Amino acid sequence: MSVIRERSLAGLAIGVSMLALVAPQAAYAQDQAAEGDNATAAPAPESSSQDIVVTGIRASLRSAQNVKRNAQGIVDAISAEDIGKFPDSNLAESLQRVTGVSIDRANGEGQYVTVRGFGPEFNLVTLNGRQMPTSTLGDGVSAPSSRAFDFGNLASEGIAGLEVYKSGRATVPSGGIGSLINIKTTRPLDAPGRKGSFSVKGVYDSSRREGSKAAPELSGVFSDTFADGKVGIAISGSYQRRKSTENAADVLYQSWATVQAPGGSWAYGNANPAPDDGAVVQTPITMGYSFMDLDRQRINGQATLQVRPVDNLTFTVDFTHSRNKVRADKHRVGLWFARAALSSGWDKGNPAPPLYFQDDYASPTDIALEGAKTANKNLNNSLGLNAKWEPTDRLTLEFDGHRSTARSLPASKYGSSQSVQAAIFGATQKRIDFTTYLPQINYNEATGVDTLDPAGYFATGNSYRNGYFRDEIWQAQGRGRYDFDTSFLDSLDFGVSYTDNGVRSAFGVFEQASWGGAQPLVPAAGNPPLSYYVPDDIFSSIKTSDLFGGLKGANGDILPAFLYFDTDALTKTFIETFGACNGGPTCLADYTRVDSRIKERTLAPYVQLNNKFDLFGNPAHLTLGLRYEKTRINSTGLSQTPDNTAWVSANEFSFLYGNNASAASLKGSYKEWLPNVDFDMSPIKDVKLRASYSHTIARPNYSQMGALTYNELRATGGLASAGNPGLLPYKSKNIDLSAEWYYGPASYVSLGYFRKRVSNFIFDQVTSTNLAGLRTPIGGPRYLAAVAALGAGATSEQIRDYIFANYPGSTNATGTDSQGHTTGDIFALPEDPLINFQLSTQVNGDIIQKLHGIEAAIQHSFWDTGFGVILNYTRVRGGGKFDNSLPVGSPQFAISGLSDSANAVLFYDKNGFQARVAYNWRDKFLSGYGQDPSYVEAYGQVDASASYEFRKGLTVFAEGINLTGSNRRGYSRTTNNVTFVIPGYARYALGLRYSF
Repeated sequence: MSVIRERSLAGLAIGVSMLALVAPQAAYAQDQAAEGDNATAAPAPESSSQDIVVTGIRASLRSAQNVKRNAQGIVDAISAEDIGKFPDSNLAESLQRVTGVSIDRANGEGQYVTVRGFGPEFNLVTLNGRQMPTSTLGDGVSAPSSRAFDFGNLASEGIAGLEVYKSGRATVPSGGIGSLINIKTTRPLDAPGRKGSFSVKGVYDSSRREGSKAAPELSGVFSDTFADGKVGIAISGSYQRRKSTENAADVLYQSWATVQAPGGSWAYGNANPAPDDGAVVQTPITMGYSFMDLDRQRINGQATLQVRPVDNLTFTVDFTHSRNKVRADKHRVGLWFARAALSSGWDKGNPAPPLYFQDDYASPTDIALEGAKTANKNLNNSLGLNAKWEPTDRLTLEFDGHRSTARSLPASKYGSSQSVQAAIFGATQKRIDFTTYLPQINYNEATGVDTLDPAGYFATGNSYRNGYFRDEIWQAQGRGRYDFDTSFLDSLDFGVSYTDNGVRSAFGVFEQASWGGAQPLVPAAGNPPLSYYVPDDIFSSIKTSDLFGGLKGANGDILPAFLYFDTDALTKTFIETFGACNGGPTCLADYTRVDSRIKERTLAPYVQLNNKFDLFGNPAHLTLGLRYEKTRINSTGLSQTPDNTAWVSANEFSFLYGNNASAASLKGSYKEWLPNVDFDMSPIKDVKLRASYSHTIARPNYSQMGALTYNELRATGGLASAGNPGLLPYKSKNIDLSAEWYYGPASYVSLGYFRKRVSNFIFDQVTSTNLAGLRTPIGGPRYLAAVAALGAGATSEQIRDYIFANYPGSTNATGTDSQGHTTGDIFALPEDPLINFQLSTQVNGDIIQKLHGIEAAIQHSFWDTGFGVILNYTRVRGGGKFDNSLPVGSPQFAISGLSDSANAVLFYDKNGFQARVAYNWRDKFLSGYGQDPSYVEAYGQVDASASYEFRKGLTVFAEGINLTGSNRRGYSRTTNNVTFVIPGYARYALGLRYSF
């Protein structure tokens, strides 16, 4: 068999490897599949010489082609071309170049992956074949719950390869309907000798609003073998820091009120033109502009020790650590619509797109400023032991065990996230224009009011949320392989694994819902206005054009500027003057609101028979596998039950918590048989046909099995949710077909078809009930007395004033706002009506969804010119479709995340110079839905890289990310129902690498 010796030009990895990534099956140095897989080493293509040397991009592409050609089932792979030379600093950015894989971005970086339309919670991630825990604090305002793996926690240094299993295999862990993604770290005995790579990089982020736009990145990898190749060590580490700014315009997803014309005329007032009768319309409650400064620090490290005392026995101990700390400082100006003298305009259609909204007021209304900070750190540690023994030349036995933890916790004395607000009553008209790409908001100032003067602003509400998430996995695996000496039976794989997964998700909060204006602990002499208590020197101003310059709609009738404040300074005022956080000095709330613990234990034996035979004069393979999984779940939830409720402002209601907490334990279990069949053949030389059938599962999110939580209280009732540990996993029956033609040493074309039949979908089952005997002042005797005295047209503020004046024993009046209305709390009484809660519980439904799609790819090298091109495209259909024209409450189902995707790469590799330009595209997709859908518009991004080895071992390289500054935009039922608009910015890097 010909031997191809990969010998890359040292340091050219960035350009080389990233080019290889875009191939549908990208290159990786190892010819083996994940730990426990039975794939055999890929033979090299035919060659006329034993000494052919293939380097750079050509080596990567040829290796990728060999992997694709010789793999059993549908497996993609990516690898470092050489030690320390993985192509991207973020693993998600690498994965997006694999056919069928798209990514979700956060702050301009890849974070979560979607495979064949299935979102991150439907894809399982392993490290060296071991199931990995995952941890993130998510939105920062609720208890974390997702199984989605955050690739933003891992740098790429020390990573040897990524493997993407798209078809099910009995020999790998279950848990991914979309895919199983295995991360492989460096194994020194796989590449004997002393090797190392050290690099320094400067990253320039053009989005940064102020301060230095540059930040450093350092990395190093060292590997060595000694004692005649019997001992090997590998050590890697990296430090990365990035400072950036994200600007946004938003009508928050929860801030659309959805009604049906004409019955919902209260929501859109005097409409001209009016929506058609029967049309579903969404009306904004609030909209704002914001900017958010981010500071991300990521530290990663891996260490591996291998010992091979005898040729047939190898011990491996490895440790992986990652630490990712993210701080965000967000400032937002928001306009709220009170729907007084409201006018609007609508385009035709169902649903009807909004054109404009305008509120006119007889007296000034509020302009709200928010300062929000998040400071969280994600910590991951994995310690593993592996022993591999080959007692005979036919039998291989292996034991693998690990303990891995993932934790997310706050990195600030104010908790995971803090939100403080200030406001001024300074607008007599508020308006939004939805006819431009960037919705335009503006207002008219009240007579005598300067909304850019800090002296008029007063403190309102504040909230300090504290989240904690911990996922700990203990796993032991025993596996073996026996090679037969027959013409048909090739080998038998067998094994068993036991996984103990323990999860804790906790949440607490300090909150003052004083949206009408916070009151001082001790009123000052002369009862000064509320703005007296907020220092003027904590405010600054910013021009809107500085945030959105270049976007359509950034000029014209748009808010020209707004104020923002020092969030920590206002937090100090809330603590010292208004008694926030019980007077401080910290705001780390106890985990009393939610404390949910889940124990998930899985036993999984498997067997797989691998057959090889001749068909039409060429080799063919048939693999038959069966995996059995038995999972037991124990869920214990400590949930704080409200003691009472309060009406805290005109449109705000709050639960009142004391020390009333309750715990409940629930159990569940399920069993699954997961077969797989893989077949491939070559009807003619250089052509391969494949067919695979498999069953795969994806387990429910942790929140779907957790504790009872009280989510929200409104005038019309309450919202609560409760978990169900008896849920069955999602189950998919998969068919994969593909045809491939390898017409050149580094050129091929492939076409694949996949079909998935998914069942056991999880739905919200909503019941109307009262919880804990809670009551509401709305509709009670005091409320009815106020309406009788004031008349049916009385406003909420007038009704509250009446109750404060006539029932002081059941209220807590704190003062008056600038319009003269009484502020404070009105408490529910025993004679008030019971609250009707909408209690949401997750259940498995009987709906079956069918998805299908195609994957097409071509890889072509233009002879000896050095130029080449890689193209791939994935098309996904099915999975249900959300009907935007149906009213709220209509039963609907659709799978989120489904979208088409494509990649196009032009590369050059010759005479020591390597370069590539890549375009990555994802079509619009449904990102989620509740009563309304949320979509993300189609997005395309251009990246480029180049490298040159100017001296042996020394390489200079450059990168450019999002060179054209592509923007991101989301919407709800129509493209005018904007949920967010985020301008895009380019990011550049220049670095130097030394390799030996």
